[in-house]
Amino acid sequence: MKQRQFIPFSEVKNHKAIIVDSTHPNGLILSHWRGAPTPEEVRDDTSAAMVLNALRLNIPGLELEYVTANHFDIDGFVGVWGLLNPELALENEELLRQMALIGDFRELDLNHPLAGEALKLVCWINARERDLFYPPFGAEQLPEAEVTLCPKKFRYFLREFTRVLKDPDWEKGVWEDEVADVLLGYRDMYKPTTKLKRYPEIGLVIIETPQPVHYYALFSRTIGFDIVLACYDQNRYELEYKYTTWVDLATRPTLPRISMAPLAARLNELETSGRTWTHDSITDTGPLLRLDGNKLSRMEAFDSPTAREIYSSSIPAEELKQVVVDYYKAAYAGIQPKQYWSWKEVKAL
Repeated sequence: MKQRQFIPFSEVKNHKAIIVDSTHPNGLILSHWRGAPTPEEVRDDTSAAMVLNALRLNIPGLELEYVTANHFDIDGFVGVWGLLNPELALENEELLRQMALIGDFRELDLNHPLAGEALKLVCWINARERDLFYPPFGAEQLPEAEVTLCPKKFRYFLREFTRVLKDPDWEKGVWEDEVADVLLGYRDMYKPTTKLKRYPEIGLVIIETPQPVHYYALFSRTIGFDIVLACYDQNRYELEYKYTTWVDLATRPTLPRISMAPLAARLNELETSGRTWTHDSITDTGPLLRLDGNKLSRMEAFDSPTAREIYSSSIPAEELKQVVVDYYKAAYAGIQPKQYWSWKEVKAL
């Protein structure tokens, strides 16, 4: 077999390729995107995990020489790197799987023995991506599109990642600040001042904690749930659909996303602060409902809650929580969780 090579997504129309964390008719698809025609035998929750499954099973299509993706993120990068470094990828399989889960779903579980090392690598990529290029969704503020700009990121990280994987501590100065921020927030998530209430029948978890924390810490308490209501001191709130409902999960069924518009309308009837409850489209990767959310760019919305201002509401916490719970219980009445919802089905609801 020839050594595989990465090509920009724009070239896939001319070269049949293995397409990671994206879709295109000209090649083998290894992607968890909703509706992507990934081979059934390798399906998993992240695209990187699908790549690792495919390597282990040596499925048809892996003989293709080219590898591509239409955007850069940690899950997609790990998948691309794994196809270019298959032996090393399988040697570090569990570590890479943890990286994809933390990077894509923000679900850090420090009970996993390799989660700490995976966190270092994820935060190294975050820091280098931000400092040398632009943050996730930052291309939307640049003249060129992500699909055009991201090959520069791939080339840099494909060159540097193997070295850092072998000994992340050589790059401690790059990742240590974000790792410390995550670990402080993770500790806060297990303090008595943090309270959780779970509603598995609607996939909702309510987290009450004094101050916003890093996403990797916040979502560490949300594994297995898809809607997160974060309630902070001074009546500050954010409601979010996790990315777990934008993709096709293979390991568990989910409920479909339901429009936040009626919920926002109800909250605006109650709100007297002068601010407005706004919501993102259900087709956004991680739609938020919050006060004055329409003033956030997608880059700011993707960034951790600690990096954006969250405004105080006039609605008392107990009332707001009840409104949210009642809304989703009514909206999901008669709908059963399942796997592989289509966007057509979701939009029809």
